[in-house]
Amino acid sequence: MAKTEVILTHNIVGLGGESDNVRVAAGYARNYLFPQRLAVPVTSANKRQLEALKQKRAEREANELNHMNDLAKALQKLVCIIKVKTGEDGKLFGSVTSGTIADELKHQFDIALDKKKIKLEHAIRAIGEFEVELHLHAEVKGTLKVRVESTTPIVAPTEAAVEEKPRTEKRGHRGDIVAPTTAELKAKSEKKPKAEKKAKSE
Repeated sequence: MAKTEVILTHNIVGLGGESDNVRVAAGYARNYLFPQRLAVPVTSANKRQLEALKQKRAEREANELNHMNDLAKALQKLVCIIKVKTGEDGKLFGSVTSGTIADELKHQFDIALDKKKIKLEHAIRAIGEFEVELHLHAEVKGTLKVRVESTTPIVAPTEAAVEEKPRTEKRGHRGDIVAPTTAELKAKSEKKPKAEKKAKSE
């Protein structure tokens, strides 16, 4: 595959920044980079543009650095709350990943942060508060507090004991004498006078 040398006029992820002199496939340069004005061929005339491109790149990188420094300070003051489903023992169903944290930052604070900048050695698999490391820029690192909370209510042992009590009382009543109903009392009182009348007539 034929390669050609080009000067990038814009920052292209995975390829380089403004003013970088790179070698790319001739077809890629011809069909994409040149029509999109993302690069120019290496010529003596275009080489003169390098100084302007270098200045543009320096300004962009300085702005990025300032932005990331400000973002690091802002994130340090925040607490990102993540609600998860847990079992009765408090264990998480699944885990909290850097992607989950990035989604919650966008949802809660409207902060768009690439999940690759959130450095988790291992996914979070427990409830509690964690300090997560952030690599926002080559020269900027920060931290973010993440609080993992359960959406499943945990039943306390005292509540369970209170619930048990009525059941034991019900069991105790099973052997007790059942009080007669109003209908049964009425029937007994009607039978009594008849029995007394019979005895008098004899």
